Amino acid sequence: MFVLFQVYYQNKLKLAIIGQSVFGQEVYSSLKKQGHKVVGVFTVPDKDGKADPLAVAAEKDGTPVFKFPRWRVKGNPIPEVVDTYKAVGADLNVMPFCSQFIPMNIIDHPKHGSIIYHPSILPLHRGASAINWTLIQGDRKAGFTVFWADDGLDTGPILLQRECAVEPNDTVDTLYNRFLFPEGIKAMVNLSQPAEAIHNWIRGHDKVPGAWTLINGLFSSPMNLNTGQALEIEGAPQPALVTKSGLVLYGSDGKALVVKNLQFDDGKMIPASKYFSSGDTSSVELTDEEKKMAEEIRNIWMGILSNVPAVEDTTDFFKCGAASMDVVRLVEEVKQKCAGVQLQNEDVYMATTFQDFIQMFVRKLRGEDQEEELVVDYVKVNSMTLKMPHQCFINGKFEDAENGKSYNTINPTDGSVICKVSYASVGDVDRAVAAAKEAFDNGPWGRMNPRDRGSLLYKLADLMEEHQEELATIESIDSGAVYTLALKTHVGMSIQTFRYFAGWCDKIQGKTIPINQARPNRNLTFTKREPLGVCAIVIPWNYPLMMLAWKSAACLAAGNTLVLKPAQVTPLTALKFAEISVKAGIPKGVINILPGSGGMVGQRLSDHPDIRKLGFTGSTPIGKQIMKSCALSNLKKVSLELGGKSPLIIFSDCDMDKAVRMGMSSVFFNKGENCIAAGRLFVEESIHDEYINRVVEEIKKMKIGDPLDRSTDHGPQNHKAHLDKLLEYCEVGLKEGATLVYGGRQVDRPGFFMEPTVFTNVEDHMFIAKEESFGPVMVVSKFPDGDVDGVLRRANDTEYGLASGVFTRDINKAMHVSERLEAGTVFINTYNKTDVASPFGGFKQSGFGKDLGEHEHIETQGGLFGSSDPLLYDLCLISVVRCWGRSLCELTSICSGLVPN
Repeated sequence: MFVLFQVYYQNKLKLAIIGQSVFGQEVYSSLKKQGHKVVGVFTVPDKDGKADPLAVAAEKDGTPVFKFPRWRVKGNPIPEVVDTYKAVGADLNVMPFCSQFIPMNIIDHPKHGSIIYHPSILPLHRGASAINWTLIQGDRKAGFTVFWADDGLDTGPILLQRECAVEPNDTVDTLYNRFLFPEGIKAMVNLSQPAEAIHNWIRGHDKVPGAWTLINGLFSSPMNLNTGQALEIEGAPQPALVTKSGLVLYGSDGKALVVKNLQFDDGKMIPASKYFSSGDTSSVELTDEEKKMAEEIRNIWMGILSNVPAVEDTTDFFKCGAASMDVVRLVEEVKQKCAGVQLQNEDVYMATTFQDFIQMFVRKLRGEDQEEELVVDYVKVNSMTLKMPHQCFINGKFEDAENGKSYNTINPTDGSVICKVSYASVGDVDRAVAAAKEAFDNGPWGRMNPRDRGSLLYKLADLMEEHQEELATIESIDSGAVYTLALKTHVGMSIQTFRYFAGWCDKIQGKTIPINQARPNRNLTFTKREPLGVCAIVIPWNYPLMMLAWKSAACLAAGNTLVLKPAQVTPLTALKFAEISVKAGIPKGVINILPGSGGMVGQRLSDHPDIRKLGFTGSTPIGKQIMKSCALSNLKKVSLELGGKSPLIIFSDCDMDKAVRMGMSSVFFNKGENCIAAGRLFVEESIHDEYINRVVEEIKKMKIGDPLDRSTDHGPQNHKAHLDKLLEYCEVGLKEGATLVYGGRQVDRPGFFMEPTVFTNVEDHMFIAKEESFGPVMVVSKFPDGDVDGVLRRANDTEYGLASGVFTRDINKAMHVSERLEAGTVFINTYNKTDVASPFGGFKQSGFGKDLGEHEHIETQGGLFGSSDPLLYDLCLISVVRCWGRSLCELTSICSGLVPN
């Protein structure tokens, strides 16, 4: 250990840092973290009473700092400066950027000489503005270089060079996060260029210190002011437009780009969309508590602007010498000390004087900074504080159906009306699809950094968790689910699903593929995963929120937008989810919810030419109709999770306690309204009677009643029509000769309650042996002891293939049976154990496609995840190297973005 310790520190150096700026500060901090000893920092004198960021960091650490205004006079080194430098005894000089003004006897003095840290790939760009020119020139690569200094200072041998790709929406700031920050340059924009060149110029001068031009004011011309107000800009080939999205500039090629922010000569920054209204906002009167906060903020300003005698209302943050690091400090101190108000760096640039900053702060504190508050026409229920939206949700707003129609949604516990819900029309579908298409084509959702999209989905999941009791209560009164089950499964798994797929957002990757004839033509083949576009989702009524999550989380994670139709009888949690999505910051148009009939809304979604994928969970006949409509309309992709008649085989060597408990759960879970419910149990003959007796004993212990009662085991069926269907199902079973052991009747109380039911002696030809009940009806058949192959034939004698199960202690038997059961999921010694990481779906007439999990290895089409095969498509590009075949006009940047044709 001692020897290793000694060797470690033999490799550390005594360094002199010669430089300045935030970049110099980053270099200093990095070298300190590596364990090197900085014996001296040589930087520039204070400006306006403010020390350079490098000096601030070094002085804080107690490192000696020297602030020489110059190193030489008339070309000759200043002796006192040279002597002061030599006294620190550096082994190596490290110079962030490089300087022509450092004498060579300083450069060559240390035993290891001098190296330069430079944010560029040499020899492309040199000097302090290297990153700016990387962007301005539209380079594909940026990087970082360490090289020896020589008499030219930026021409010495290269020691280390690293590079990264320049994304079309990169700015100086984003490259800084990877390769440190230059001081920047300021220059006037030449607007008589193609739009792409203007875009590159603006992003290469983003903020520090910035690109500038002359704006002459309102241009009087007969332009469409509904789209934007015209603005004359000097040198531009045509007037710009001030729109909701920002300032639209036109290049000499007629293409357009969008500038997000404008900064005036006095330093004030505004959103470009507010150009004509920037002076219209009246001042707000501060309360006594807000005045106290204002004084606290004044003290924060004083601490940062230590060079000014007092902070007045007109004090300008930047004119007093504040730099970018001071912006971060101001934002973070205000967050910490003032009610946790969430400020952004942009807020400081847009409110540079103290009085403007306080006005901005107070508006944020009061919540007045929100662009547009979501208006929700709530319905309150059962004298509770429960609030539920009940209108269509289109393009970020709740609104009545186009035709004004509504319908009653019913509480299955007592048959009472919960509220009236908007009944969407075909016109509403078209408006919702148009909103989703606009959000996909021109909105931020598909274009944002995938990790940022994931952050929004994580936030959505957090808000769902914050509202989980409210969501579970709505689910209970609208669907009849027992509250505890709704809380754990309906809502709990929905939250897990959004968190799971939020983590997938930045892991959607393509492949590079070796091909023949790669040389000498230097061809490259690679795939890129891209979102499909607008997706339609039609969900059932048994798990209203969970089915929404299973279908939509993957869809959103991939960058798609969606139009969702909840089941007509259970629309309320979907509409509450829409409200929560707005609070989470999901952009408008990304999520649209249309309550209404399947025959109208569902059919129009199937037919709509702008929808690229439809996911459906429901009955097999409806699934077939949807598939046909999707094929005939625009050949849209389809994933279907349809009917089931899942077999559960219980062998005599099972764990009887577990088999009874899980067998009951396989049928009675969620009142039997469960797509993977065991539709038929096969029990080995030697344990059949004991098994049935124990099941009946346990049923008698079940508490049937109000699902909001936390002790209830069994709630009402979802709606009256379904209850009537179940009663008819039981009558058919009796007529065919099956033995009704227990139940089969409606419970004598208000609401749609069905007794848990058990049939035995069910023969293979019977209706109840072949058809799904979708209710709390256990259908049991016995099979001869040891007849494994015979029971397998009977279990597979169904048109469905969604799920199945087997109970046995014999691992060989379990594996043999599970391999031969024709179902998408086989449970062994358990049942109903779905998980967000595990793919879920069936085959045969149970449909195709998978929900949940990463299942690229399952889907032969090459799908990634969610609602299957997939919600992404592979874009295969085959081209000569460096010819990427995509236009930058499809992409945006923070300060400006090119608008597609």
